[in-house]
Amino acid sequence: MDHADHLNLIRKGVLNQGGVWAEFGSGKGAFTLALAEMIGLNGVIFSVDKDRRALKKQDRAILKRFEGHGPEMHYLVADYTNSLDLPTLDGLLMANSLHFQRDKKTILRSILDYLSPGGCLILVEYNINRGNPWVPYPIPYNDWEVLAQVCGFIKTRILGVRPSRSMREIYSAASDKPV
Repeated sequence: MDHADHLNLIRKGVLNQGGVWAEFGSGKGAFTLALAEMIGLNGVIFSVDKDRRALKKQDRAILKRFEGHGPEMHYLVADYTNSLDLPTLDGLLMANSLHFQRDKKTILRSILDYLSPGGCLILVEYNINRGNPWVPYPIPYNDWEVLAQVCGFIKTRILGVRPSRSMREIYSAASDKPV
C-alpha cells in the first residue's frame, strides 16, 4: 500500500479538519501521516506505540512532510492496552493494530472513555476469518459490526475496501460513540 491508499481508507471517517485525535499502535506512522494530512494544521495527534524507534522514525517523516507546519504531534511510548493519560479525543485511529489483541472488548470499551460524545473510531483491518503469525486475531467486517455494537458504538459503517496481496482484502470502518 502507498500513501494514497492510506488516505483513501480513512478519508470518509475524518470529516473535519482540526480536532484532537490519537492513533493506537501507530508503528512507523504510515497511517499517522495520512491522518495528519487529513486533520491539517489545527489538529493534534497523540501517536501511541510501544516501539520508541518506530515513533522516532515517524517523527522524522512528519517533520519532513510538513516542514514543521503540520498538526501538533505528541509521541507516547506506551502500550495502548493500558490506561493512558490523554485528553478527550474527537477521533481515534487503529490501523492494523487491533488484530494483535485477543481481548478486543476490554480495549474497545476503554476507547469509548477516551472519545468525546459523537467521537469516531476508525478501524483498518484485514477482512479475513483466520489468523496467522502476522495477523493473529483478525476481525472480518461482519464480526466488527456486531462487536462494535456490543461494546457501545453506534453507526458502524464501511469506509473503504482495498485488495491485499496476501490476505484477501483490507477494509476501513468507522464507529461512533453515542452523543
